[in-house]
Formats: sequence, C-alpha cells, structure tokens
Amino acid sequence: MKFGAVPPREAEGAIAVHSIRKAGLVLKKGTLIGKSEIAGLEAARVSEIIVARLEPGDVSEDVAAADIAAAVAGEGVHVDRAFTGRANLFAEAAGVLVVDKAGVDALNDVDPSITFATLAAYAPVVPGKMIATVKIIPFAVAGEARDQAIAVARAAKPVVRIAPFKVRKVGIISTLLPGLADKVIEKTLKVTADRLGPAGATIVAEKRVPHEIKALAKALDEVLKAGAELVVVFGASAIADRRDVIPAAVEEIGGRIEHFGMPVDPGNLMLVAQARGRAVIGAPGCARSPKENGFDWILTRLLAGLPVTRSDITGLGVGGLLMEIVTRPQPRAVPAPETGQKVAGLVLAAGRSTRMGGPNKLLEEIGGRPLVRIATEQVIASHAKPVIVVTGHQRERVERALAGLPVKFVHNPHFAEGLSTSLKAGIVAVPAEADGAIVCLGDMPQVSAALIDRLIAAFEPERGALVAIPTIDGKRGNPVLWSRRFFPDLMAVGGDIGARHLIGSYAEAVVEVPVEDAAALTDVDTPEALIAVRAAMAD
Repeated sequence: MKFGAVPPREAEGAIAVHSIRKAGLVLKKGTLIGKSEIAGLEAARVSEIIVARLEPGDVSEDVAAADIAAAVAGEGVHVDRAFTGRANLFAEAAGVLVVDKAGVDALNDVDPSITFATLAAYAPVVPGKMIATVKIIPFAVAGEARDQAIAVARAAKPVVRIAPFKVRKVGIISTLLPGLADKVIEKTLKVTADRLGPAGATIVAEKRVPHEIKALAKALDEVLKAGAELVVVFGASAIADRRDVIPAAVEEIGGRIEHFGMPVDPGNLMLVAQARGRAVIGAPGCARSPKENGFDWILTRLLAGLPVTRSDITGLGVGGLLMEIVTRPQPRAVPAPETGQKVAGLVLAAGRSTRMGGPNKLLEEIGGRPLVRIATEQVIASHAKPVIVVTGHQRERVERALAGLPVKFVHNPHFAEGLSTSLKAGIVAVPAEADGAIVCLGDMPQVSAALIDRLIAAFEPERGALVAIPTIDGKRGNPVLWSRRFFPDLMAVGGDIGARHLIGSYAEAVVEVPVEDAAALTDVDTPEALIAVRAAMAD
C-alpha cells in the first residue's frame, strides 16, 4: 500500500487518510476520492492531501476484516458487516464464551496490521452481546497476510464460540443451624433465581435440612431423583475441610469431590463435585450476595454444560482478586434482538432552568404554545415511536403543558443531580423492540420533525452507522440518535454532562448529518436566548 501526501489532482482513486473540514468542505477519513472530492478540495484551496493507495495484491480493510472474522467465528457467533476495517462478532444465543487463547495469540502474531480482541474467556453472554472484534489497522493489508491469518484461524477453529446454556433444572438445598434466619434463606433463593434467569434455568426442587451428613445426603438423593440437573448446596456454616458435612454427604450417596477451594476472593470456599453424573456445588458464603463473585464463574460454566476440572479452578488466580474492584453485575434480562430500524423518541424535560434566573424555560411560550410542547410535537410528527417524555422539576406543570399529546411520561425524581439521571430514566423506559433512541432536548423548539427523520434515515446499524448526529460547519449539535448497543454505556454516565463524551470513544460508529440552519445548535438556556428564538420563529 502506498502512503503519502499528493496534490488533490493526483488523489483520484486513493483513500483519504485524515478528515478535512475547511471552507464548507467536509471530507471524512476513509473516503474514496473521486472527481467531485477533487473539485471540493481545490475549491477549498487544499493544496495537499495525505492518501493511501492500494497496490496489486492488497486487500481492502473491510474485505480483510470480514474474511478473518468469518474464519474465527464458531458455533453461536454472528459476524456483523465490516466497516472502517472492523468486523464485530456477536453472540447469537445466551451462553458462555469459549475462547482458544492459543489461536487468538497466533492470529495476532501474523501481522501487526491484523488484530483480534475478545471478551474474557468464559464470560456469560446474552443474545446480541458483542464478544470479539477484528480490526485491520491500515486501510489495506497484504493478501498474503490475510490468507495466513485465515489459515491460523481455521487450524484452531473454532477460535471463539458460544456454549449455549443447557442446564434448565436446578435443585437448591439449604442446611440449617440455630441462629440462621428464614429471611436469609428466602433472600438466597431470590438471588439464586435471579442468577439462573439469564440461562433460562429455574429451581425445580428446594429443601431445607439440618446441617448433618445423613440429612443432607438424603436431601441430595431426593433432589436428584426430582430431576435436578445441577444441585447447589448453601451451608449454614462454611465448608472448612474436604471431610466437612457437605463433601461428606456427597460421598455418602456415591458422589465424587472434584475440587475444594478456589483462588478467587470472594469465593475461596467453593466445592465442586459430581453425583450420579450431575454437578453439585457447595456454595461459598458470598454466593448469597447478588454481586459477582467466584461462585458466578463456576456456575455459568456448569449451566452451559462445560466441564470444570481441578486445573480450571486453580488457573483462576490471576484476576481472581475481586474484593477491591467494582465488578459488573450479571445480566439479569435477555434484551430483545434487533429487528430493524425502530427508533424511540426521548424528550428530556426535567431540568430546573437555573440559567434562566427564575422561570421554568420549558413553560415559556412562543406563539402561544409552551416551548416544551413545540419541541415534543415535532418529535411526535417524526418517525420516532413511541415518544417518551422525562419530567422532573415542576412535573405537574410540564405534564399539563403536554396534555392531550400521545406521549408516555416518565418521572425522574433525581433530576437535581444532573442531565445524566434524566437520560438514564428515559433509556430504561425505551421498549425492548426499539433498535435505538433519539435523545431530544425539551428546550430546543427549532428542531423539526424533518431533522429528526434525517437522523433516523442515517441510522444504519448493518453498515456500522450506530450513532447519528447533526453538524453545522463541522460543529456537532442535537438531537443524537443512539443504537441500543450503547444503552449500557448511556446508563453508566453521571453528573450533568450527558453522553457527549461517548461519541469520541466510538468515533467509527458515528455518522454525521450536515444541516444548514442553526436549529441543531440552538437551545434556550438564558432569557437572551429565548428572545432570539422567539424572533427567529416569528419570521
């Protein structure tokens, strides 16, 4: 691949290496330069442009990424269409990610231009969860390198696959000692049911017996006869030794202890056993908590029918210290798969209007209508469905201002803590069948239904256009349309900054929609701004 600076007239057929914004020209990185682009560059008085030009034997970044992704993908893995040299891989079913680490390492050793990254091995996933990505660093890669990478992937195939959850019937046994409250057991059952939910597993048998070997052995026998494919024993007292009550009861019914103890904290006192061809877990005390711990790591593998050996457990030490980090929760619900370009409309109307110096700006009138009603009516007139309005400050007055409109109200009691709280309240209310949401501000009455529809039209997940945003002379405005894939990121924002910083983090997924008028940049934050908007809308 040739790379370097050339005059615009010599750039035809090459690829723009950098984005250029000058004198009304917007040329995005990665654009294939044709005659119209050359004319635009010369009109903008750009004397030189850095380009990349493919040579014989080169493979374009998208083709190479797609080919390699197809080679690494195994059972239960879907590959999205490649864009900007990246092909993302997603789980097709709920299960556990199985990774051939040696295969991943060998693939990444083929050529510095070819990279492959995955989630942690044995990560639990739900349908639609991104599990891996192939990224080609330059705009093209030598065909020989692409072919070698494919050969490495096929030799290790599958490099990544999803082991679907198989175990559906789980038995729970709780042992009892004086002082163990019933509410502790009830809470444990609820937490465990929540853990099992994403795997499609349920508790089919539940017993509570004295913390004694004979009583527990009898309960194990009964639960297994009831059809449990996996049994979890919550001891009233933690297992202290391989000869303690729980392991002794397993052996009493002819079972076998696979391993006791685990280099994961919390989760050290874990017992993994087999009885009559089915797995038995002696749960550590931390398993009563909903927070991720070592118990989750073993449970998810067993629910997927994967063997858990002594070496599997002893190999968990690196990264096994969980005490001092904030861990992600287990997925508690399976999101609906994407089914098309269905976009919900969110109107954020919860703010306190502090910069207005007193009145609620959303209730100020323009042409006899409250500002928030004007903004909401435009969202309703667009293709965004349904329309959700997030209220907060002066909730009742805002709802009265929108009386009669076909909207769903969601109240944010934490509106004083910043814009992010309203964004999160709105995202939670987006229906499962929506592929994305367009976030509109209630103080931007000049944003039209036509602008909203242009953003929706630009939203093309299958082409990698996952975030759509309007621009005026290269400056980004509002509203912003977000794919459902970014909802977890939106739920993690804090304070009064909104989600603007995320756009920079996902630049490759952003599509800019140029607009001519200033509506996308004009919000009403001050009395002066209100006067200006009133004058503009009166024209």
